[in-house]
Amino acid sequence: MSVEQDHSYFMGIAMAVRKRANCKGNRVGAVIVVDGRIVSTGYNGTPQKMTNCLDGGCDRCSHREKYPSGTAYDLCICVHAEQNALLSAARFGIAVQNGVLYTTMQPCFGCAKEMIQARIKKVIYLHAWTYPNKDVQAEYEKILSRIPEGVHKLDMPDPDEEWAVSRKRKGN
Repeated sequence: MSVEQDHSYFMGIAMAVRKRANCKGNRVGAVIVVDGRIVSTGYNGTPQKMTNCLDGGCDRCSHREKYPSGTAYDLCICVHAEQNALLSAARFGIAVQNGVLYTTMQPCFGCAKEMIQARIKKVIYLHAWTYPNKDVQAEYEKILSRIPEGVHKLDMPDPDEEWAVSRKRKGN
């Protein structure tokens, strides 16, 4: 397999993983690969034993009119897909250092910091986005620049984009 085929293969698995996501916002899947092997996966949703986002468990997602886009992330109770992949690996004692993280959505500020701390060497994502605040975006880009082998958008079709990406859906 070529490197590009590897990227498409692993992103395809991340897209399959996101089918378990239970968020009213973006539905995201993530896969961590070390030495060409998948070591962990994650999708976004509420913590264990909490009401799912789709069932009204998250006030931020249930009442989007109260929270402008790009704000109040600290009120969201969902655990991001990238966080879940990192936490699952940690829970089972699996090293992710020098791993590549594939995610269906460009990672947020917080997830990017956690990836740096976990020593993820590279991030490949499918869907891009930016912070609405230019100052926050500038700081975010500084954080992304600290990922050793960079953060790269993969040009690949996503047959479930309308379902998975909140800006593509109506009424959410």
